[in-house]
Amino acid sequence: MRKKTALSACALWAALTLSSCGYSKIGRINADPTRYRNRAVRVEGRVTNSFGLLSTGGYQLEDETGKIFVVSNRGVPSKGTKVMVNGSVMEGVTVMGHSYGTAIQERDHHVRNGY
Repeated sequence: MRKKTALSACALWAALTLSSCGYSKIGRINADPTRYRNRAVRVEGRVTNSFGLLSTGGYQLEDETGKIFVVSNRGVPSKGTKVMVNGSVMEGVTVMGHSYGTAIQERDHHVRNGY
C-alpha cells in the first residue's frame, strides 16, 4: 500500500511538472488572448513572414492551429525557418503604423531542425 501511494505521488508530481513546460498552441492563444495576456508562453512553428532592421523587427509564426505575430529585438529569423519562441503575450499591438491583434513580445527564440 505504501509503495502504491508513493508511486501515485511521484506520477502526479511528474505530470504537473512536465505539463507546465509544454508548448502553447497559437490557436488557443488567439482564441482567448485575455487568458494569456502578460503571461510567459512557449510556442513553436514556422516563420511565414518577417521584417527587421538592426536586430529589431517582427515575424509571423504559424503552427497547425493558427498564426501569431512575434515582436523581437534579438534578431529576426528568415521566412521558412522553424523556431521555438519564449515570450509574453500582448494584446493589440501597433508596429510601424500597422495594427495587429494579439502578439508575443519575444524573450528569446531558438532555431529548430524539425518538430
